[in-house]
Amino acid sequence: MSFDPNFQPYHSNRYCLTARNGMVATGSALASAAGLEVLKKGGNAVDAAVATAAALSVVEPTANGIGSDAFAIIWMKDHLYGLNSSGYAPAKINREIIAKTHEKMPLYGWTPVTVPGTPKAWAALIERFGNLSLAEVLAPAIKYAKDGYPISPLLGKMFERATARFNQEFADKPEFDEWFKTFTKDREAYHFGEMITLPNHAKTLELIANTNADAFYKGEIAEQLIKQSDRDHGYFTKEDLEKYDVKWVEPIGVNYRGYKVWEIPPNGQGIVALMALNILKEFNFDQKECVDTYHKQFEAMKMAFADGMHYVTDADEMAFDYHELIKSEYGALRAQQITELAQQPIVDNPLKSGTVYLCTADQDGNMVSYIQSNYMGFGSGIVVEGYGVALQNRGADFSLDPKHYNCLAPGKRTYHTIIPGFITKNDKAIGPFGVMGGYMQPQGHVQVAMNMIDFNLNPQMALDAPRWQWVKDKKFVVEKSFKNEIIQQLIDKGHDIEIATSSLSFGRGQMIVRLANGVLVGGTESRTDSNIACY
Repeated sequence: MSFDPNFQPYHSNRYCLTARNGMVATGSALASAAGLEVLKKGGNAVDAAVATAAALSVVEPTANGIGSDAFAIIWMKDHLYGLNSSGYAPAKINREIIAKTHEKMPLYGWTPVTVPGTPKAWAALIERFGNLSLAEVLAPAIKYAKDGYPISPLLGKMFERATARFNQEFADKPEFDEWFKTFTKDREAYHFGEMITLPNHAKTLELIANTNADAFYKGEIAEQLIKQSDRDHGYFTKEDLEKYDVKWVEPIGVNYRGYKVWEIPPNGQGIVALMALNILKEFNFDQKECVDTYHKQFEAMKMAFADGMHYVTDADEMAFDYHELIKSEYGALRAQQITELAQQPIVDNPLKSGTVYLCTADQDGNMVSYIQSNYMGFGSGIVVEGYGVALQNRGADFSLDPKHYNCLAPGKRTYHTIIPGFITKNDKAIGPFGVMGGYMQPQGHVQVAMNMIDFNLNPQMALDAPRWQWVKDKKFVVEKSFKNEIIQQLIDKGHDIEIATSSLSFGRGQMIVRLANGVLVGGTESRTDSNIACY
């Protein structure tokens, strides 16, 4: 992969960073430091990834936590592995009863809570690939939680936003009391520069470290979760937690101009990014900043989302082999459907034609692309009392329509937004990449991958380039840095374009590229509190 490290066409004026022995890229300087600490203790890329992920559950609780799900792509000793550690709906949940009082799945409370997969992911990754013990790897995160840490700029903004929303919507609802006790100062938000400690979080991390995560699924944390669920009319049973395990999966990929772009298969939405690239590879793009490039990207992305949101669910529940969606023949068919004008997104049938992200690398060539998320900010708003565990609201993506592929059912995994990405060429690692942020994620993956492969941008500029985001129908939101003449030309083609006032909705990305001589080149998101730690 060739690029000019000094080419800076975009406004951030950040340069790529280089290192030889190890690199950690993520949205928090403190979390990156935790990963680097573990690398210097003799840990490998997997140890560093878990250390960073655990630290992020402490230092960025506004977006993820111990009650999250996790996905990972691991390049270890020249082989690619996939981990799906997403949870399923509890056994006692009942679609018919929920549908009597809700048109769609609620966002907060116990109803959208699925079994958290993150603690098991940490344990499974260290057990299979780690050089160090889980206790050694979680030690930096435990220290942050015990001793406290200062609030960074964007983190402060996220605390303020969440506290305002929870005070407005849940101040008088007792099931959310533990959230206020854990994440606010007597219901006042934490602000930039203030210190926060999370003692219950530290206790939970120590329990996970000392029991290889069993305390979360079979021990005292599980007991409290079940007790609380029963008290507040939730749906969890002891068996829901006891039987949970990660799924080791084969990553799926498409060949894009000689590079292989990899994602985790369904129930993750990574296949949406692959579907879009599978369409876009049918065209040649001479330049990035032109209306034709953006128009075709927009149309391909709409098509990919239309199919993905129609068909993608728990892989065991899909009506056909999901590989059909990324076959070259289907991509070519969809490409032929793109016209000169914007179209409404429609579903086709492939059978007729055949929300924190981090990445790590070590001196031995091993690399990890990892993501974990509570889904919407703090997730469901439910926190396990005495343990500081904020539970995700991943089940909010289930449909209540009994005819929908992604219809709610006990023990089922929902369509999942979090996706790690990875690029290889000629069976050799180029490196991990990712852009977190709900449904922005596959859109970010497509844009970053094309920035690197089609337009030869270096990792930092590939991340800093102006982004667009499909919202619905023909509506797209673009960043303020978009050229006005291109915006007008897109409008002339029938696209509904809105200029964003903030960059918060456009995702937060990281990337590490490994050069042929083993040198690591990293780029980190300029839109947030991002940082690369390396040596």
